[in-house]
Amino acid sequence: MARPSPQSGVNELPRVDDVVPAAALPHGEVVLTGLHLGPNSHGLPVVLVDGESAHILMSRPTRLEFRVPGEASTGLIEVRTQAGSANAAALRVARQLNDGLHPVTSPAVSGSGMIYATISGARGKATPVSVVRVSPDGRATPYVTGIMNATGLAFNRDGDLFVTSRAEGTVYRVDAAGEFTVYAEGMGVATGAAFDGEGNLFVGDRSGTIFKINPERKIFVHATLEPSVSAYHLAVNASGTLFVTGPSLSSNETIWAIEPNGDTRVWYRGLGRAQGLAVSSNGDVYVTACLHGRHGLVRVTPRGEAALVLAGHNLVGIAFSPLGTAILATNDAVYDVDLGVEGLNLF
Repeated sequence: MARPSPQSGVNELPRVDDVVPAAALPHGEVVLTGLHLGPNSHGLPVVLVDGESAHILMSRPTRLEFRVPGEASTGLIEVRTQAGSANAAALRVARQLNDGLHPVTSPAVSGSGMIYATISGARGKATPVSVVRVSPDGRATPYVTGIMNATGLAFNRDGDLFVTSRAEGTVYRVDAAGEFTVYAEGMGVATGAAFDGEGNLFVGDRSGTIFKINPERKIFVHATLEPSVSAYHLAVNASGTLFVTGPSLSSNETIWAIEPNGDTRVWYRGLGRAQGLAVSSNGDVYVTACLHGRHGLVRVTPRGEAALVLAGHNLVGIAFSPLGTAILATNDAVYDVDLGVEGLNLF
């Protein structure tokens, strides 16, 4: 029997074969592939996400793209035409935890699942609160005040939070009460921060230097890279390889890999506006970026295979929570979403 044409009559039920990607922020752009998804004499299909009406961006017989409603939660996608409803397909929608923030890179998550994000502010301008602590249920409280342009965040093995100031070129250590002391100075435009399993702290000076501060607080130039127009973003894998992104004016940006001895290589090339990144337990790197013109969270495997796993605009960072979710930061809010991914725990 001949296979039905995608252009079959208007009485054919729509069918969804795939959802790409299978997760999104509110207002993220998702693509459905299948059959009988195009418009007909009755107009465009209707798309609902968790019962909320979605705005259709493009509709063809085998492909439909829509924008996730701002009010939608994780649930089912339903495509309706005059012929009936398609088979149900699932979509994970990130939940906003808190807004009114100003992260410029990835948040940090403590061992208990508390989320730390910055209110960074314009360069050289003080903000009333530097770092906010957000509980897993979304309650936010001021945590640190008095750090100018708080930028990079990272926890060490002992649970102390380290914060970089891009205005001062200083790294601060913050105790459980939110009180901070100077840990290192002279870091240039200090942006990204990440610890390895040996207790070394890496800090990126966006003008072109990656510093390594060892546990005895001795400072070394670990590597030099092309300058970034905004910030360096850092993450470390289980073998001590440091991954670095630094947005430039190119649409073909790089994830750099810096080995423990400082050897530097291009690990992956082909992203737009690559920013915050984190490593999963199986060694995949998750980076907030644009891939083939689509914005969101990108997974890159050690084999160099890249795929968009979450759709969303204005993402600047990601961290994995020990509670099993991914914590995402846009330029004004933090979200959580269950991607079914376990983050790497170096400690």
